[in-house]
Amino acid sequence: MSDENMMKDLVSLCKRRGFVFPASDIYGGINGFWDYGPLGVELKNNLRDLWWKWMVLCPPLGPEGTEYAGAPVSMVGLDSSIIQNPKTWEASGHVAGFTDPMVDCRETKLRYRADHLVVYSYLDSTFLFAFNKETSLEDVEKKIHKFAKKRGSENIRQIFELGDFTKVIISDELKDRKYNYHSLDKIVAPDTLEPGTLTEPRQFNLMLDTYPGVIRDEAHKAYLRPETAQGIFLNFKNVLDSSRVKIPFGIAQIGKAFRNEVTPRNFIYRSREFEQMEMEWFCHPSEAKLWRDFWFVERQKFWTAIGLAGENLQMRDHDKDELSHYAKAGYGTADIEYRFPFTAPGFGELEGIAHRCDFDLTQHQKISGQKLEYFDQERNERYIPHVIEPAAGLTRGVLALLAEAYTLDPNRPSGVYLNFHPAVAPKKAAILPLTAKEDHVPAAQKLYMALREDFAVDLDIKQNIGKRYARQDEIGTPYCFTIDDQTNADGTVTARERNTMAQERVSMDRAGEYLREKIKPAKG
Repeated sequence: MSDENMMKDLVSLCKRRGFVFPASDIYGGINGFWDYGPLGVELKNNLRDLWWKWMVLCPPLGPEGTEYAGAPVSMVGLDSSIIQNPKTWEASGHVAGFTDPMVDCRETKLRYRADHLVVYSYLDSTFLFAFNKETSLEDVEKKIHKFAKKRGSENIRQIFELGDFTKVIISDELKDRKYNYHSLDKIVAPDTLEPGTLTEPRQFNLMLDTYPGVIRDEAHKAYLRPETAQGIFLNFKNVLDSSRVKIPFGIAQIGKAFRNEVTPRNFIYRSREFEQMEMEWFCHPSEAKLWRDFWFVERQKFWTAIGLAGENLQMRDHDKDELSHYAKAGYGTADIEYRFPFTAPGFGELEGIAHRCDFDLTQHQKISGQKLEYFDQERNERYIPHVIEPAAGLTRGVLALLAEAYTLDPNRPSGVYLNFHPAVAPKKAAILPLTAKEDHVPAAQKLYMALREDFAVDLDIKQNIGKRYARQDEIGTPYCFTIDDQTNADGTVTARERNTMAQERVSMDRAGEYLREKIKPAKG
């Protein structure tokens, strides 16, 4: 199955089985917004809770070979407001610099990020062809063949088939016009067969604004936060004054953020409302590289432990031209990337570990007039801490887990099952009476009542047992406990494992212990 078809099937499964729905579905949806259904919210909450446990409740031990080795690092949590004082975003640089270059198509009225469009071009060509950079060569060829047929221009198709073309990001193409064929009036936009419909790129601010209170003018404009990080920096002094923490320590937060994306796409990967799992680690400037490297390793361990391992996960340092303004003076940013179906054979960002230097605290100290320096008693030194930021997309993490779990199997009725790690699976087990007979159902209900206090379990009584197994496989339930005639005789149930479909008899009294042993992720 192609990656494109796999993605279509995954999106279909997500709606059919209650993982993700288009927001406002009965009204035709709203671009860039999604609702999480009964199973999707469980999957998302499981990922959220595991991250919180690994980062806040049971943080890792400090780096080996240092004074911090052997003891848990210091970590506290926070839940800051979605709307902050507008000066926050002036200080952080978002008001002036949080923009994307944008081009519009005058014919289709569609909008594209200029830095996400590539132009296929060749010398002496009459026309150039723009596509989203994720577009496959197969789809590029189909479009150019269609265009050539309409124009009766075989030379376009033949030159493309010979591979005699260059591929250039459109914003670079328009910036550097040293060749006479670099011209907007020659470019055919992605969703039309007519050249010359694209506008010049212009900057587009990504923040969604709002007007708290009754007056709606520029003086009273505020913003929905585009990231959760700034709420942490604003509370740096509050946390120091109210908690028993000292440098180095971290503040973690999970919450919603909003970005007015020009072109939301790829399901829940790039949307206008999303959730982040971020932590800001405050440390002495001389230890920034130590902690940057430490968190890069620790965050890889997390994703690997919950099932994102192997060739679909990679680690990559940012190139110099990719660095954010706050990272250019430091040790840069490293990404943990996942091979999503729509990026294959390439990768897309899952989590970034950035050295933000002292940029944020310095800016907020300057704009607010509040002292945000830290006095280090052990060093007898006053300084603004440097910050290491592991920032992951919660909703992107959900998509990665879904994509990784999606497994084709022609031997199953639905032809597919979701191979979730048990720790993140929405349902840990299903309780299935073999039949709806009176002597099977009571025992199933008893086991369900015993397990539901500690585990998310499903009591599924209707339909034949094969169809119920198939449903549980398709939603990723790792274990099924089947109650049959033998249950009433000796108090055992059939435990079925999702991936192998292997079965074994387990005492009803041990079912909870059995699940507990199976679902815990290994901490490396």
